[in-house]
Amino acid sequence: MADEIDDELPTEDEIDESPFVEFDISVSPADPTLEILANKVENRDIIIPFYQRKYVWKIEQASRLIESFLMGLPVPQVFLYVNEEDQLEIIDGQQRVMSVKYFFEGYFGEPDEKGRRQVFRLKGLSERSEYNGKTFQELPDRDKRRLRNTSLRAIHIKQLKPSLRNDSVFHIFERLNTGGTRLKPQEIRNAVYRGKIVDSLRELNLNKDWRSILGMPHPDKNQKDVELLLRLFALFQQWQAYEKPMLKYLNDQMEINRAFDSVRSTEFVKAFQRAAHSVNEVLDRPFRPRGVINAAMLEAVMIALMEHPNLSEAQISKAYDSLNSPDFARYLHGATTDTNTVRDRIKFAKSAFENA
Repeated sequence: MADEIDDELPTEDEIDESPFVEFDISVSPADPTLEILANKVENRDIIIPFYQRKYVWKIEQASRLIESFLMGLPVPQVFLYVNEEDQLEIIDGQQRVMSVKYFFEGYFGEPDEKGRRQVFRLKGLSERSEYNGKTFQELPDRDKRRLRNTSLRAIHIKQLKPSLRNDSVFHIFERLNTGGTRLKPQEIRNAVYRGKIVDSLRELNLNKDWRSILGMPHPDKNQKDVELLLRLFALFQQWQAYEKPMLKYLNDQMEINRAFDSVRSTEFVKAFQRAAHSVNEVLDRPFRPRGVINAAMLEAVMIALMEHPNLSEAQISKAYDSLNSPDFARYLHGATTDTNTVRDRIKFAKSAFENA
């Protein structure tokens, strides 16, 4: 099977409803000084949650931010989520907060592999700017004082109810994240519902048969492949209980199965590995009715194979070929995540393999 060169898995688009969510959330504004913000990051009272991408600003961008503070220009507010440890997780504003911290430290960015750091001299400002080329320590005392005492509006968000679920941060982040590259649902899930399930799905995602089926040697940069695995696990042995929307269903399943230590979890790992090996051995470029991966087809066939483990190669090939029909095709496009569509699609595929 030919490998895709890109690091993003091409899949057909699906239509999924947006879940209705209702939370009791406390939202309170604060106006910490830049010095306090930088100190809180240093003391880990403010943290960069691991689901956030790394610091990506160039020194010119950070320099213009510092100049804006020095000139008294308005800077967008930051959003901080109060987690269970009363730490403040930066939902939106990481580049701004870290730029300030780095400038106060005198070094731009984190150390490289040899422990070296670039001196943070303001760069890329107007030629006539008096701040060009200066470090924090080289600024006049008046400007240093102004910078330390300048406030940045911060919005603190805390979930009050439901107390047993922490998924408000999922929806808050989804709506408020304004970075240049928005995080995808699975990237957010891996943080909100962190636990053994995250590592287990990532490990399964490296399975050589699975990578061959997807047609790409390396994991998808947006973790679309991990989301497909979560979808398989969420439906395995309990697809009859599926309720739309898919996004909420996957959130709930990841929350419930954080520990990934149930009997079903163990059975899923074995069943998945077995089914992936069979598919890779028997089928050529499977699950691509229109040239790219169709998640609905992959889900139905893989669930059928995982729940019917003793089929021969000839039976698998025959059953798969029988799915090339208008009756099955109507479940593969459009509103593929509707409750009855998901249930009927898997039932149809299971019937095909049972009758092989």
